[in-house]
Amino acid sequence: MIFVKFKIPLFYKFILTLLIGVIISILMIKPAFTQQPVTLKVLVQALESTQWQPIINSFHQTHPKIRLEVVKAPNNSNLVEDLYTSAYLLGDSPYDLVYMDVVWVQKFAAAGWLEDLTKKVDPQKLTDYIQGDVQGGKYQNKLYRMPFRTDVGMLYYRTDLLEKAGLKPPKTFQDLLTTSQTLQDQNLAQWGYVWQGKQYEGLAAMFTEILQGYGGFWVNPETQAIGLDAPESIEAVKFLRQTIKQGISPPGVTTYAEEETRRLFESGNTVFLRNWPYVYALASNSPIAGKYGIQPMVHLPGKQSGACLGGWGFGISKSSKHQREAWQVIQYFNQPDIQRQYFLETGYVPSRKSLFTDDTLVAKYNYLPALLQGAENAVLRPPIPQYAQVSDILQRYLSAALTGSKTPEAAMKEAARETRTLLNINE
Repeated sequence: MIFVKFKIPLFYKFILTLLIGVIISILMIKPAFTQQPVTLKVLVQALESTQWQPIINSFHQTHPKIRLEVVKAPNNSNLVEDLYTSAYLLGDSPYDLVYMDVVWVQKFAAAGWLEDLTKKVDPQKLTDYIQGDVQGGKYQNKLYRMPFRTDVGMLYYRTDLLEKAGLKPPKTFQDLLTTSQTLQDQNLAQWGYVWQGKQYEGLAAMFTEILQGYGGFWVNPETQAIGLDAPESIEAVKFLRQTIKQGISPPGVTTYAEEETRRLFESGNTVFLRNWPYVYALASNSPIAGKYGIQPMVHLPGKQSGACLGGWGFGISKSSKHQREAWQVIQYFNQPDIQRQYFLETGYVPSRKSLFTDDTLVAKYNYLPALLQGAENAVLRPPIPQYAQVSDILQRYLSAALTGSKTPEAAMKEAARETRTLLNINE
């Protein structure tokens, strides 16, 4: 057998060597590309997104393969909900995590936008959280939102003004009216009571508490019964209207949201304020620092005090391609040490029950142990998929009653009728 020896020209040797080098480089570079961090996106109100930054920094240090990108949204929860909704309706949401208000869960879950988290969480571990927060994160007995921080509506009062008049904090609606009028008559305060009367979600939250204090209800999620036209509901509206008519609440209260009422209370000219716990820390830097207390909302004798449950937590987009990494973010945010530092710096209220009695937090926010009782007895707004629509109905008719364009009876009857139509309930 004869072997023929071919001689490869120098030029082709050079090309072959170059080609082999390119192939080796590609093989070496490809793993580097595949090891690039996974980027997760979440939409958050601008203020809180800034407050998250220390947690995000520490998360990136301990999880170098995941980058959490926070998209800043307006500081208005209704607008944030609209932005999430629009993203999902377009069919290709860019968000891996969903940071959501408790009243969005049923709507988002019913639409199929959220991943079921039930099997990811040991049921026993959920007992560490305020149970209203846990229940508010469920739809059809499945968990779609992990609690992060809670909110409950509370009644603020001026301790110094009550002491001057020799009066105690009110327990009933009549106490609130009488005490307010007394302090106003003594020229100790211009206004007795301020609350959120603007036509927006805060109005529905505030009214939930007054309604509970009168023994009424809005929508029963189990039976779908509507209570807006019941006598208790009408009396609850009349109470709010009375505060305006008697000059206990300012005429402009029907245009006030949380911040307007907070600033008015902090100015020193108001005795009582209905608002969320975040006000407690902010008011400590105002002219009334050290001159106010906090308690559950007043109620009728023999009825239960109402504290509307708010709060925020994390869900995972069903469309996300990085659900495992998204769950790692949720787990990190839910560590007690991480939460302790966050709530210490922001004054928000935790969902984890142990933090209400944590020495470090209580040293700065001494109202937390008392707030725990209110949080554990909080009232949920109707946990139904159509919540946004039923809230809009209530807001419109309640606003009409408060501004005097409709009587309380007429407004609430129309609100009940429209709500029944929406939910397809026969009269």
